[in-house]
Amino acid sequence: MKMNKRLAVYGLSLATSAMLLGSCTAVQNTSNTTKGAVIGTAAGAGLGALIGSKAGNTAVGAIAGAVIGGAAGTLIGKKMDKQAKEIENTVAGAEVEQVGEGILVKFDSGILFDFNSSALKANAKDNVSKLVATLNKEPDTEILVLGHTDNIGTLAANQKVSEARAKSVRDYAVAQGLSGSRIRTEGKNYSEPIASNETDAGRAENRRVEIVIVASKKMQEEAKREVGQ
Repeated sequence: MKMNKRLAVYGLSLATSAMLLGSCTAVQNTSNTTKGAVIGTAAGAGLGALIGSKAGNTAVGAIAGAVIGGAAGTLIGKKMDKQAKEIENTVAGAEVEQVGEGILVKFDSGILFDFNSSALKANAKDNVSKLVATLNKEPDTEILVLGHTDNIGTLAANQKVSEARAKSVRDYAVAQGLSGSRIRTEGKNYSEPIASNETDAGRAENRRVEIVIVASKKMQEEAKREVGQ
């Protein structure tokens, strides 16, 4: 089932790459800003369809923004697939999606933190340590950690919690040997729900941490040189 899903993702990512190339042709006489907007919209639509309701808009946008497509993008996708499989096999409690040229790793907040806390649980520290070990095998990727909450409580309180939880993951990852220059964080409060906040089950889904892994500019340029793109 998982292998079939990966094959489906791979096929659709090729379709996304074709859409990107078409977008580039259509806007070749416009400014770089406009080009970026068109490319981001096309990629975001394709990746959003692949990820469905499993991630918020910021995660989808981060993966879409790193797409380069073509043979170089395919090469990066193969590296990401290898890393995604390793994360899936070694990090307990992680939901892993390899989407084209990026990886989405999602943890329910209950796995990482106690209620209303931003201190990592003991098991969570072990999970983050194993994730870092895998990430350090491919040092030319960039990581974005996103904290999300449900809508119980004030916006200000939820923003504080979402930021603190994302930062807690980042700080522990850096303490375990991940380069601080590779990783950044954002708190999204309850602005990007993936389920209904009207039910306990939905709120539990919305309380989560998303970790987005994409190619750095260095990795992209090396891939382009390797394939002659």
